[in-house]
Amino acid sequence: MAVATPPTELTNGEFIRWAFERLNDHDVDALRPFWTDETVERFPDRTCRGPDEIAGYFENTFAAIPDFHMEVIGIAEQGDDVFVQWRMTGTHKGSLLGIEPTGKPLAIDGIDHFVIRDRKVVSNLVVADQLQYARQIGMMPPDGSAGDKAFKAAFNLRTRVASKLGR
Repeated sequence: MAVATPPTELTNGEFIRWAFERLNDHDVDALRPFWTDETVERFPDRTCRGPDEIAGYFENTFAAIPDFHMEVIGIAEQGDDVFVQWRMTGTHKGSLLGIEPTGKPLAIDGIDHFVIRDRKVVSNLVVADQLQYARQIGMMPPDGSAGDKAFKAAFNLRTRVASKLGR
């Protein structure tokens, strides 16, 4: 088991890597001290503020994806800014983003932009490939499939009709 408190000599990037390890352990309590009442986390589906709301978001995610894992692909840091490219994997076993469980495997790519000051998360913007998610759970048809082509054709027809009607 990894250390629940990060060493004090870590750079901001190393601190964020440590935080991702805590997420992989599903150890939200270890992260709470690094969120303040002013911390803002902008996830793809909602914005959370403060330790309780952010912790709740992760707890709900872990309940929906019990084998949730974040692979850090790369980290870049400059001053207070830390950028992380990641790949989240797991199995959709509970309600997530308003979608009932499908039991399907997930592998979603994304990027976080953290602002860290005095070893506290000021903000984080999470960008995740939502189309990838929708296709993996079956909400959208696979790219290039007959369903995908039909969906795009219907959308393009709607766009042309709206354009002709001046909307």
